[in-house]
Amino acid sequence: MTDERPDPEELLASLEAEATRAQRGKLRIFFGASPGVGKTYGMLLAARQMQAQGVDVLVGVVETHGRDETAKLLQGLEVLPRRHVSYRGHSLEEFDLDAALARRPGLILIDELAHSNAPGSRHPKRWQDVCELIEAGMDVFSTLNVQHLDSASDVVASITGIRVFETVPDHVFDAADEVILVDLTPEELLARMREGKVYLPQQAERAIQNFFRKGNLLALREMALRRTADRVDEDVRDYRRARAVSRVWKTGATLLACIGADETAERIVRAAARMATEQEAGWHAIYVETPALQRLSAAHRERCYKLLGQAESLGARIAVLSGKDAAVVAAQYARRENIGRIIVGRRRSVRGLWRAGFAERLASAAPEIDLIQLGRDPLRADRPLHEKPPLRRAFSIATARRYGLALLGVAAMTVIAAPLRDAFELANIVMIFLLAVLFAGVKLGRGPAVLTAFLSVACFDFFFVPPRLSFAVSDAQYLVTFFVLLATGLITGQLAAGLRFQVRVAENREARSRALYEMARELTAALATEQIIEISRRYMERAIEGEIALLLPDKDERIRLSGDEARRGFDEGVAQWALDHGEEAGQGTGTLPANPALYIPLRAPMRVRGVMAVRPDDAAWNPMPEQRQLIATSAALIAIALERVHYIEVAQQALLHMESERLRNSLLAALSHDLRTPLTALVGLADTLSLSPPASAAERADIAGAIREQAHRTSTLVENLLDMAKLQSGGVKLKREWQPVSEVIASALDSRASLLARHTIRLAIPEDFPFVEIDAVLMERVFVNLFENAAKYTPPGSVIVVAARQIESEKGARIELVVEDDGPGIPPGRESWLFEKFTRGQDESSVSGVGLGLAIVRAIVEAHDGQVRAENRPQGGARFVITLPAGTPPDLTELPHA
Repeated sequence: MTDERPDPEELLASLEAEATRAQRGKLRIFFGASPGVGKTYGMLLAARQMQAQGVDVLVGVVETHGRDETAKLLQGLEVLPRRHVSYRGHSLEEFDLDAALARRPGLILIDELAHSNAPGSRHPKRWQDVCELIEAGMDVFSTLNVQHLDSASDVVASITGIRVFETVPDHVFDAADEVILVDLTPEELLARMREGKVYLPQQAERAIQNFFRKGNLLALREMALRRTADRVDEDVRDYRRARAVSRVWKTGATLLACIGADETAERIVRAAARMATEQEAGWHAIYVETPALQRLSAAHRERCYKLLGQAESLGARIAVLSGKDAAVVAAQYARRENIGRIIVGRRRSVRGLWRAGFAERLASAAPEIDLIQLGRDPLRADRPLHEKPPLRRAFSIATARRYGLALLGVAAMTVIAAPLRDAFELANIVMIFLLAVLFAGVKLGRGPAVLTAFLSVACFDFFFVPPRLSFAVSDAQYLVTFFVLLATGLITGQLAAGLRFQVRVAENREARSRALYEMARELTAALATEQIIEISRRYMERAIEGEIALLLPDKDERIRLSGDEARRGFDEGVAQWALDHGEEAGQGTGTLPANPALYIPLRAPMRVRGVMAVRPDDAAWNPMPEQRQLIATSAALIAIALERVHYIEVAQQALLHMESERLRNSLLAALSHDLRTPLTALVGLADTLSLSPPASAAERADIAGAIREQAHRTSTLVENLLDMAKLQSGGVKLKREWQPVSEVIASALDSRASLLARHTIRLAIPEDFPFVEIDAVLMERVFVNLFENAAKYTPPGSVIVVAARQIESEKGARIELVVEDDGPGIPPGRESWLFEKFTRGQDESSVSGVGLGLAIVRAIVEAHDGQVRAENRPQGGARFVITLPAGTPPDLTELPHA
């Protein structure tokens, strides 16, 4: 009876994946061969059905292209307003992602999944918007044409002659929860176009003569049907794994070729490839390593691996499996992959007394699977199955040691049993020799176990069985004892060999998994390309036993080798070919195989990021499938890490560009308003003086005062801009001296006396307040800006308080300087933001200024190793607190008197 219980690890993985999917929304893609087949129409019909079932449906973006029948289906559905994006003098309408996230419908319709968003959008592609909606828990209906699949764009371009640049990565399509094929025959589609149901009549005629030729439509339809069939096949496999279905469902025409170590293996590969091509079916090729095959020579095993590589080049999915019985392992693989036909060879081996041939065992293990058995080649009928391993093996110290230990074990058991000869029955003494046989079988291997069994029989017969010191046997019953000892040695050695084989396979798998895990962990933490290169070389050179180089293209997509890489024998031309074509080249491939290195493209989800060059120490290196799988997986991890670092750099550049744009716009706004206003006033006053000179001294004084005020305003603006430029460039050097704070504050008040004339100033500075080590000129600038800020944003008559105090903190003694007012205070949440460049307390205000004063305050205070913060007073008003290190002021009593 077949065991149909699910594998515990697969069941756990399925449950974890199901839990993850439950928290995400679902994506349904309406898939078609070309525009006009009715994808949007089908999507709207499905959405209306969902709305009738009570689902909250929102139309995010739907393109009707002027089709009345499609536009009618929008009636009764809520449509999300689009956002307007200005680009190169044009206003573009785009999907409003933020509005959709705020609305959070149960189902949202997003047409044209491959659409490219306008510059300035959060994501460059619409499919990225869809991914964010799904992660937020919303279900999405979308549409897609086959030519917009990333993997199909090149094929479509070669068929139609038209290059498609808007594409969707295949992993997005594969991750969709449901794909619905919307199909029309070419004749029906062309009829719809001529009727004007797809494009306007003039556009339709041009389209029929170019992209919509019947041959193109037939090819695109075939591609869409095949891609959908592949998707359905994957859904069937997922369902079978989730439900632990073990029997094969013959829903497809997939083949499985079982490659062995006999003369039929090559014919099996070629026959399977030929049948798969004729039937347009997929096929697999496997090689099962059993303990018996481990005894084959390295040449035979390498031949099997070469046949697997040949099968892979012919389009097969290959795998190297391990187990005690190749037939059982092959049957399990066929059931797991839902393969309905297996191809094997008709071998020359004769059926044993207790063990059937491979084909018979496979038919018994998988009775529901069709078995195709190839006939033997008559030209090779007399050739041996495979070369027998040589009788004389190469001598090694390890081999001699194992056989020596076997001899010593038998001798030790003989010495131990000799004194017990008269005290114990011979049946018990046999157990002592049996112990030696078991030890040799478990610890030393098959050969030493057989030797131990024969020597144990001989010693037991010679020293213990009457007549002693002779190999003659007086009692025939001891022949049974001899047989049991010998059988025990053979069986134990065989079991031990199988166990060691399984342990070796498990250790190799564990080592590969550990290496991949460690490399993936370090690559995840890498933040620079140099780190990725160093991590990759360290792990790969240890796994491959050779030299590794990551060859990355420059901005012109050209690979240029460094001097060290060229000296190590890597070829720039081969690497460039691998990068351009996205295919392997070099040793062991079909492209430039004479090159001593293997060049593997680093294919990331978006594009090829570079080439990994592998140059093994062994010139005749032929990697096993496990090694090739390790190399391919490592290349994928490295490519993803490179793409992640690339997009981190892109994001940083984008943030820098956005910040530069913000500063530029703020500066232009400031100059256009705050600089133009006083200049305009100055020009007007100058015109007044020239056109109508003032008649009295009072009028002249008023005009002069106005000119002075506007000039001072302009001068302050320019000073702030220059001060910030100097502070940002590091051009200002502090001239720190021990100064009384009261004098610095008094000087700042005097310079802004006219501005503060309508405010009340209160000083709360102790007379014995200690000196502070500061740059008096710059610190005066700090208080000037704080006083100007207070005067601008508080009404006349307000009270401005200036206080100073000394406090103790974890960092030692500190000085706090406070400027506070009883005005309207600071808008909540903007206390820290006020100190940014070109930031003002009120975005729209009649108060002049460019928002640099407080930024200059922070820059100067931080240059003094201090801090500044803004806060609202509990009783109303704003407070700015400057904290400076107190230091150790000089003792004024010790200073000489002038």
